[in-house]
Amino acid sequence: MALVNTKRVWLGGLVGGVVWVVWATIVNFGLLMPKYQAAMQAGTMLGEEQARYPFFMVVWILQFLVLGVLLAALYAGVRLAWGPGPGTAIKVGLIGGFLAGFPVNFYLATWAPMGRGIPAGWLLELLVGAVLATLVAGWFYREA
Repeated sequence: MALVNTKRVWLGGLVGGVVWVVWATIVNFGLLMPKYQAAMQAGTMLGEEQARYPFFMVVWILQFLVLGVLLAALYAGVRLAWGPGPGTAIKVGLIGGFLAGFPVNFYLATWAPMGRGIPAGWLLELLVGAVLATLVAGWFYREA
């Protein structure tokens, strides 16, 4: 049985998580901000002063770091069966991104009184972010 290089999982996962934070920032502030402002003006999204959790940004960043480590661990675990490399990293990232992003954003697009562009953007943030994070984690990962 192959051993997992735990230090490389942590390193790759955290760096992948940072890449995911950068991607998510680009999506949310570059692509989605006009949609957020329109939704807030329409009353279908809470504004910054009405946020239910004042520590949202801290948790938002930490979630991507944790998810990056989890995807790195998953990549390290399946690379023996699927083979090392970017193909496996993309598969793992797509699986993780779909699990993280599709169900809740499909629900929101169906039932929330906001435009479908916001949930679509969040799906893009999670799906592409997971793939990028796993590719980075896979690049950093090396066997013991």
